[in-house]
Amino acid sequence: MGDFEDILTGAIGAPGRLDKALAEASGLSRERVKALLEDGRVELDGKPARQGSLKVAEGAAFAIRVPAAAPLETVAQDIPLTVAYEDAALIVIDKPAGLVVHPAAGNPDGTLVNALLHHCRGELSGIGGVARPGIVHRIDKDTSGLLVVAKSDAAHEGLARQFADHSITRAYRAVTAGQPMPAAGTIRGAIARSTHDRKKMALVEDGRGKHAVTHYRTLAPLDGAALVECRLETGRTHQVRVHLASRGHALLGDPVYGRAPPRIRPVLARLGFARQALHAAELGFIHPISGEALHFTSPTPVDMQELIIELGGS
Repeated sequence: MGDFEDILTGAIGAPGRLDKALAEASGLSRERVKALLEDGRVELDGKPARQGSLKVAEGAAFAIRVPAAAPLETVAQDIPLTVAYEDAALIVIDKPAGLVVHPAAGNPDGTLVNALLHHCRGELSGIGGVARPGIVHRIDKDTSGLLVVAKSDAAHEGLARQFADHSITRAYRAVTAGQPMPAAGTIRGAIARSTHDRKKMALVEDGRGKHAVTHYRTLAPLDGAALVECRLETGRTHQVRVHLASRGHALLGDPVYGRAPPRIRPVLARLGFARQALHAAELGFIHPISGEALHFTSPTPVDMQELIIELGGS
């Protein structure tokens, strides 16, 4: 079957379906295990095994021949990165505003993924069999701040599970038009793609879109604005931007969900502030391999600090 990068061996820890038991014992994702079973790269007690639904007993010996990760077509680029944390399983990046996370139409390169392919060269063990960084969440191009990226299949699955069950800690700093009333509260409202503008997300009626919850509190009143902290219970596309705009407090500089009040527009122009005033300031999760609780904070970037000071903050 060719050259293999690694052979994983061990014993089944708990009886049950073979694909589930192998995933738990090997650290590979269940989908990855299924693909390897189909390719004939798994042996159970010395015999080939292909059926993921096969019932397996505790203590059964397994061997999985894992092929070298296929290269990703996306090109590696030497783009400077601010690394908040890194180990063999994952990396936490403090992303600057203006950097796109993933290549897409209109942004084929110059993205965080291109930068990570260069930074992590030789360290990516393969997500789904491909040597690529595991993007488990994204922040918008013009939002700054923290995000975590997996380097391995096992880390990717473990992080994705935490995002799915909403156990990740995420807090954003935002500068809003006007001062939210009440000063603190919770915004609930399902979010889906707008039927009027495909580039926008919108609040929709219950039963449509994805359930979304944002907890907010005002950190400081400003001149015609406010510095607000938003803690996410869920993580939907444009969630903070959509939820705050729905209350009449769009983020300053946001070109999609609202215009700044006339009195603030000269301030934005003078500073050259041309992005939504949103920063992913806090990120916490359980390390998917070690089980250690990790928590990171990122200071408010200079452009937002200048905006806050111009509006009477400190």
